[in-house]
Amino acid sequence: MLQKQIASEVNIPYTSYNKVENGTREITIDELERFAGFFGMTIDQVVHFNDRPVEVTIQDRPNFEQVNLISQLDEEDRNVVFKIIDTMLTKKKFKDFFNSNVAAL
Repeated sequence: MLQKQIASEVNIPYTSYNKVENGTREITIDELERFAGFFGMTIDQVVHFNDRPVEVTIQDRPNFEQVNLISQLDEEDRNVVFKIIDTMLTKKKFKDFFNSNVAAL
C-alpha cells in the first residue's frame, strides 16, 4: 500500500506517517493502536514483530528431536499426527505384503 493510503486508513496526516516511517518522528500510543488494529495485530505484535517465531521443520532433524517436537503439540494435534502416521504405516505394510505375495506367484 502507499503511505497516503495507510495514513488515511489510520487517520493521521500523510506527512506525519511519512516521518514515522522514515524515523524522523516518534509514533504516539494512540497512532500505534490504530496501526495495529488496521493490520489485525496487537501493539505487542507490532513492537515485537522481528521476534516472531520462525517456521519449524522437522524433516531433517534426528528422530529423537522429531518426537520431542511432536510431543509439544496440543493433544488433539498430536493425535492427528499419530493417526496420519498410523495410516501411512498400515498402507506400507499392505503394500509390502502385496508385493511379497505377488512376487511369490
